[in-house]
Amino acid sequence: MITNVSLTSIWVRDIDESKAFYTDVLGFDLGEDITMGDFRWCTVSHPTQPELSIHLTTPSAPLPDYLIEAMRRAQDEGGLPAVGLNVDDCRATVEELKGKGVEFLQDPEDRPYGVEAILRDNSGNWLVLVEPREYTDADFEGVDLG
Repeated sequence: MITNVSLTSIWVRDIDESKAFYTDVLGFDLGEDITMGDFRWCTVSHPTQPELSIHLTTPSAPLPDYLIEAMRRAQDEGGLPAVGLNVDDCRATVEELKGKGVEFLQDPEDRPYGVEAILRDNSGNWLVLVEPREYTDADFEGVDLG
């Protein structure tokens, strides 16, 4: 039986640069960083959630060339979603990260489910910051999230 989610992957352009972004800028801990032949296995995790690792990986073999090229195009266009991150104070977190040079696609906005902001990592992936709050279905009546 499945007991939990333990790993997710994020496509990055450069593993070393992304490792630095996730650890130095976002405050994640380095997990494993192992090279096996041409393959590199590098993970990070949040200090309060070490049981969930994020695998930082580049589009490369054994993926077929056409898929590698498509993934790289999507990275160049900044169109890949990555992960959602809960924060205790979205506005303060955004200001802190902007001070570290992080690019934001959306400044903090009030939503029925909390305060939300969207940033890009150094590979162009979207990360969503959410300061969650309690909500009901009625909170979404008449709300346009598009």
